Amino acid sequence: MRNDGGDMGKRLRIIDLARTAGISVQQVRNYVESGVLPPVERTPGGYRVFTDAHAEALITARALAAGHGWPTARAVMRAVHDGDLETALAALDAGHARLDRERAELAAVHDALSTVLANQAIPSPTTHRPLRIGQVARAVGVRPPVLRLWEARGLLRPDRDPATGYRLYPRAELRAAHVVALLRQGNYLLETIKAVLDELRRTGSPEHVLRELTHRGQDLHRRSLRGVGATAALHTYLTYLGHTA
Repeated sequence: MRNDGGDMGKRLRIIDLARTAGISVQQVRNYVESGVLPPVERTPGGYRVFTDAHAEALITARALAAGHGWPTARAVMRAVHDGDLETALAALDAGHARLDRERAELAAVHDALSTVLANQAIPSPTTHRPLRIGQVARAVGVRPPVLRLWEARGLLRPDRDPATGYRLYPRAELRAAHVVALLRQGNYLLETIKAVLDELRRTGSPEHVLRELTHRGQDLHRRSLRGVGATAALHTYLTYLGHTA
């Protein structure tokens, strides 16, 4: 049977609803105003009347937030309460798609770093002096315009000679150029290579980055499980409202 809040069912005090969810009374009011909870009726004295429908909606919204974040939760719940089921499902699908993209990006970076670790052809710089762009190009096996392109895409960060303005590549940037060249040979996307270099600059160790990526993968696994729970919670709520297939 459809229950959209018009069927009063069991009446609840706002304080009881708030305590059950571990939130403040003001948050409950905010959820009503933003459409996260269905509209409320009022008594002749002006008091809000909450029912089981609001408790069910609150459970659903919090599950959606745990799985996909509050922006998605608000978008889904507002659409459901506006009777726009198509928009609600599209917002939920977009949340799953973001998780899928993040999983793919994480896998690509992990694979690229594994390639760097497995490759023994990246030479260590033999000099402490910064190199000019032509010297780096010869060392890496590309033309200078390619190095400028990589710089423009945020992959390389050469210094500049204050007197001449010429690019100067310290040891770290020479090694970065070797990493970029190696990964481009493997047809990795520039976005993936930039993510690898950013992590290497942050930690200085490919092994440390791989451990960090493993932790991120575990976190993504947990978020995916919460996403499954969010989908189940929404299905339960839609069934409660009478939206059955």
